Amino acid sequence: MHWKQFYLPCLAHASYLVGDDGVCAIVDPQRDVEGYLAEAAARGLSIRHVIETHLHADFVSGHLELARRTGAKIHIGRAAGARFPHVPVADGDELVLGAVRLRFLETPGHTPESLCIAVFEGKDASVPSKLLTGDTLFIGDVGRPDLVGSKGYTAADMAGLMYDSLRQKIMPLPDTVEVFPAHGAGSACGKNISKELSCDLGRQKQLNHALQPMSRQQFVTLMTTGLTPPPAYFPHSAELNRLGARGLDELGTPPAWDVARVEAQVAAGALLLDVRPAAVFAQGHVPGSVNIGLKGNFAQWIGSLMPVGVPIVLVTASEAETREATLRMARVGYETVVGVLGGGIAAWKAAGRPLAQVRELDVDGLQARLPGLFVLDVRRPGEHEEAHVPGALNIPVDQLEARRGELDASREMAVICATGYRSSAAVSLLARHGFQHLHNVVGGTVGFREAGHPTESAPVLRG
Repeated sequence: MHWKQFYLPCLAHASYLVGDDGVCAIVDPQRDVEGYLAEAAARGLSIRHVIETHLHADFVSGHLELARRTGAKIHIGRAAGARFPHVPVADGDELVLGAVRLRFLETPGHTPESLCIAVFEGKDASVPSKLLTGDTLFIGDVGRPDLVGSKGYTAADMAGLMYDSLRQKIMPLPDTVEVFPAHGAGSACGKNISKELSCDLGRQKQLNHALQPMSRQQFVTLMTTGLTPPPAYFPHSAELNRLGARGLDELGTPPAWDVARVEAQVAAGALLLDVRPAAVFAQGHVPGSVNIGLKGNFAQWIGSLMPVGVPIVLVTASEAETREATLRMARVGYETVVGVLGGGIAAWKAAGRPLAQVRELDVDGLQARLPGLFVLDVRRPGEHEEAHVPGALNIPVDQLEARRGELDASREMAVICATGYRSSAAVSLLARHGFQHLHNVVGGTVGFREAGHPTESAPVLRG
């Protein structure tokens, strides 16, 4: 059997190639499909099938482009309401790839159309060797049930379906079956996903909190408690996947614009997105630009912090950065990059335009100014509760736009996250709204603790 797991760390996304006898299927492909085409060609395989375990919300799939370029059929659950040519899949349907059989299991819970795929190796195999679980079962967790409210399902409705799917379709399978999910740690599609990318089902039955003995109602309560709001772009990406996204070659490359053209676009409502590292951004940037560094979980934070559909002008340090930023944004459905500042910050400076800077504060400097300096912690609530700078107020960076009214714009404040990446984004967002007395804490909470400075572990609210 031909088998390969592809993993895209910036989206914590796993996809798969499985095949035999010269043919293969690609399961849950990312938007840029060249890697699958190259791998299949290297193995002498023809891609005949593309399978979606569900309508993904956290990334835009390349199923349509892959089918267009290979002639493959697209298979997706019959409840998906897909608007592109496809084969609607029902429980028990099978695909035969040489001596390999793929059996579809309908496992609603994360979404109504969610599927798992049992992989049987050998024509006479009666027990699957692998189970592709999509976003139904992760290593250490299960898919969140609250992403399809717009389709008329409550989180409790979907959690109840998830309970049935796990106990009727997945848990009866042998302990030896190896579980391969669509996501790893860092994905917003689950609450507590492990860093492991596969695990035998028997171990999951022992360790996964969602697979422990409990009533249906206990499970529903467990799955619907403590859910953080999903990123705002999720419905947009899911709808693009239902309709079928354009190929990347149809999006084109953003043109390089001179300073005057950039200024005109910003005046007309475009947002400036600076993808350079936080330390470089701090030294000098276009006033009003937002900093989301390319060398981090860029795509996920784009989806959490940038509004969908608004024209975006990039500020980058090179053409390579422009290409990478455009690709990674397209992976999460952001297709409105209209241009890039030609010549970057050097061109802006040469044109005599002013540069803004971010005041930085190292962790020793922060400690020296406590308790008098107000500290804003922009990490997630769980991170804040585990350990934070004494007295810090917690507003996650993806809630800043909605909650900035809780902050005094005239007050001096230090903004901190784990390492300085998210806090740089937060400072840039606040500066756009007139906050002037801001410090980005270099090294973040990680550096603060490593320096031996005291922290608190209980949530503290301070206005």
